[in-house]
Amino acid sequence: METQKHNVDVFNRDVSAIGSYAYTTDRLSSVLANKRLSDAFVELYSPQGKHLLDLGCGDGTYSLELIQRGADIVLGVDPSEKAVVAATAKAEKAGLTDKAHFQVGNIYELSLTAHFDCIVLRGLLHHLPDAAKALQSVAAFADTVLIIEPNGYNPVLKLIEKASRYHREHEEQSFSPRLIRRWLTDAGLQVTAQKFVNCVPFFCPDWLTKICKAVEPMAETMPIVRNICCGQYIALAKKKNSNRPRNSFINVRR
Repeated sequence: METQKHNVDVFNRDVSAIGSYAYTTDRLSSVLANKRLSDAFVELYSPQGKHLLDLGCGDGTYSLELIQRGADIVLGVDPSEKAVVAATAKAEKAGLTDKAHFQVGNIYELSLTAHFDCIVLRGLLHHLPDAAKALQSVAAFADTVLIIEPNGYNPVLKLIEKASRYHREHEEQSFSPRLIRRWLTDAGLQVTAQKFVNCVPFFCPDWLTKICKAVEPMAETMPIVRNICCGQYIALAKKKNSNRPRNSFINVRR
């Protein structure tokens, strides 16, 4: 099985060019979309005092945000070497190197000896050659998994994936929530909570961003509408009958 797609090289190029990922710039659409996703994360799972494994951490933006929202320890892992360098630099600048740690790694070949409170997979599965296999690989490192993925039920998103040069270059794709839930079940995990959130497309113009944001609260509360119109699907899943205590990678290394 191929364990790495060509998009890793593209993400390395992005970091070399702008120092981060396009999704984490200060563009209005990115700021609002990311804030909604982060807020929804906390609504489903409180990071307060937790030890988290952030797989596909990218440039570290979201990992550091988890620390700022109360996480005690975050280990970020990403296959992009340049992204890990950028993430480490951000942690140093923010004075969070005692809580945020980053390393290069392949999700299919993790050599960690620790057990975490929760594994975070934010926008990762759709970049992988075999998402189902990845979930089975990482399930050993935590009893709880939180996934944030593009909503495969959204028809506009499907069109963007085909038409957008950025999406094609980065091999963007979206999966149906039903498929994601099946993968989780196959990995021994049961979905305990889920949400369809965010109506602001990344990279859209400011005028459209403001319109989408205005209708977002109503759209998220309407069952059929949210399944089609919201841009992201979030699922919190847990192992059945497992209460294994966490074993922090910090303690393991001492």
